[in-house]
Amino acid sequence: MREHAGLAPPNHGVIFHAKGARQRTLPLPVETIELGLKPAAMGRTYFVEEAIGQYLSNLSMKVQPYVTGLLIGQCSVQKDYVIQAVRTPPKEEQKEVINPSKLESIDEEWITAHASQVSRMLPGGLLVLGVFIITCPELSKDSQNALRKLVFAVEKSLTKRRLWKPAEEEVSERAALQICSATKKVVCRTYDVQDPKSSAKPADWKYQSALSASWFALDCTVNVNIHIPLLATSSNHDLEKNIKNGLNRWAKQIEDSVFLISGQVKDDDAELLEGQKKSRGNTQSSSQFSDVKVLTQLSQGSSHRSTATVQICSGSVNLKGAVKCRAYTHNNKPKVKEAIQALKRDIINTLSDRCEILFEDLIINEGPHKKDFEMAYHVLPQRLFVPVAGSSVMLSDYRFGEEAIGEVQERFVEMLDQSVQAEDIQITEEINTVGICPVTDNVDDTQQKQLTKATLLLKLQQNMEHANWKNKEE
Repeated sequence: MREHAGLAPPNHGVIFHAKGARQRTLPLPVETIELGLKPAAMGRTYFVEEAIGQYLSNLSMKVQPYVTGLLIGQCSVQKDYVIQAVRTPPKEEQKEVINPSKLESIDEEWITAHASQVSRMLPGGLLVLGVFIITCPELSKDSQNALRKLVFAVEKSLTKRRLWKPAEEEVSERAALQICSATKKVVCRTYDVQDPKSSAKPADWKYQSALSASWFALDCTVNVNIHIPLLATSSNHDLEKNIKNGLNRWAKQIEDSVFLISGQVKDDDAELLEGQKKSRGNTQSSSQFSDVKVLTQLSQGSSHRSTATVQICSGSVNLKGAVKCRAYTHNNKPKVKEAIQALKRDIINTLSDRCEILFEDLIINEGPHKKDFEMAYHVLPQRLFVPVAGSSVMLSDYRFGEEAIGEVQERFVEMLDQSVQAEDIQITEEINTVGICPVTDNVDDTQQKQLTKATLLLKLQQNMEHANWKNKEE
């Protein structure tokens, strides 16, 4: 059985344990949080969901002596959008009173593990934009140094898990938000996470009502049938490493795929919402959905030379099923390129995350030292979506068949500090499996090669059948 709280990344050694939802005190007015810096000419501007002001105000009333957390939202070339702030969950064994004299007690490993768990719950287009800290006045002086370390540590942790590379023109600045619990003064700065020597730049922090009430959503279902050989030369049959290598190859195929939005191939630089009326003055959350078809290329084209490699394998892994994918984009003249890039990353992330969750579950149930997995079929966790109050955006999570809905609700309280009603949870109907097929030890090298060649022929036959099917469709 999977732990009720989100599992830490492999080899991280951190598992969360929820302490339960807490009663909230009456929030301070949003207006009491003042900007600590005036807008800088070259600094970034963060447009922030108004409800976040109340949330941070609530936290500032409970500071003893500091609270850390994550900022979630979306980057664009011109503006950044923050739609949610999430406090770091307390450890089960953590004492109520922290040493108020220093910020050295901040648990960097715990915060980065939390960021990894939260990133799994974000659909395409959303990411961890930065870190916040609320401190008592005595600790304000040391807050920026602590924030800087956390911003870079969180980004490093998230980058390790990705199977995609950021684009050259992509925004690489991340926010460091500092709030004094006594004066309510807010100071927002950014750091360029691509530059380890980056210094702080001032940024503007602006609250806005109904910020994400009418964001645009792209939906697609991707059929997956991935065959991953397990190389015999791998030490201890390193299953996880082999699968990650196989997913890397598949991720490149997704990157090269053609995406049809409403049945059309659109120009990258075209506006996604071109020809659609933008709703004004509407504070009610309403999603605009567009169905997307993904066409995966069978080959790299006649100009690229392709060769088949015969390798001795100890077995194979087959990933099969249909995965539900979704990406959101802001409604301020988003480009087609931005939306498709967000959807591509969600496709890649959702399959990779499910495999990670499955192997974490296997390690918990079967022990961390078990490397030689026997022939078995495992069902990958199903994806589900949960609405965010006052927003058209939905967050996601993953659930194994035997897990109760109550466990999902507990994870949302712990990871995102958000209460979820059971009837609001949308479970996507997916059946996705992992088949692990080891080769028996009495198979000699000749038989191994024959098996591998047979697999290659089977793949070739499948590709030909797919091509014939595609021609018939056209």
